[in-house]
Amino acid sequence: MVALVFPALPTVTLPVTGRAERFPVRRIFCVGRNYAEHAREMGADDKEPPFFFTKPADAVVESGSRIPYPSATTNLHHEGELVVAIGKGGAMVSEEGAQAMIWGHAAGNDLTRRDLQAEAKASRRPWDMAKGFDKSAVVGAIRPGMLPEARLRCSVNGAVRQEAALSEMVWSPAAIIAALSQMVSLSPGDLIFTGTPAGVGPLNRGDTCKVEIDGLQSASVTIA
Repeated sequence: MVALVFPALPTVTLPVTGRAERFPVRRIFCVGRNYAEHAREMGADDKEPPFFFTKPADAVVESGSRIPYPSATTNLHHEGELVVAIGKGGAMVSEEGAQAMIWGHAAGNDLTRRDLQAEAKASRRPWDMAKGFDKSAVVGAIRPGMLPEARLRCSVNGAVRQEAALSEMVWSPAAIIAALSQMVSLSPGDLIFTGTPAGVGPLNRGDTCKVEIDGLQSASVTIA
């Protein structure tokens, strides 16, 4: 038995719809600008190949949580997204092979310090502190299996701000997984945020933000 200098932190897990078992989270990858309208909203070309950034596993926030307004920002934004849960590892896979790696799906919210992201873009610096901060990955319960055609809605205090069909993605989940697997080896427990549609906007103290996707449990968070 290996001796540790201090106790290892517990594995981050998420609830699974209809099961007592929980899903262990390994890594979190996120896709940027995967809806054409959102890409144009952010001043980018909507025909770019997929690009990725990451969040730490312990940034996960379960649905129904209350979180503090994050430090170092005055412009916190919501980004409602479909989250894909990986259940089978692989590298350098095709889109056909990528489909078989999907274990399930969840609703998610890629919370973003928009002002820090804008500063990073202007300075051509990494986005890490704009995207990968504490409690920045809100994820609902994961539903095993495939997801039929569905719509995503993101509301703040009951008012819908984002709405789109998942079919409006520039890159499908299988295409995203195939592209990502060319750069890293994916493993069971990995989560992939698949991008957000147009309509991202600010969250203030006291706001409740809910991301809903047909067939999935919602991902809701309140800014305390």
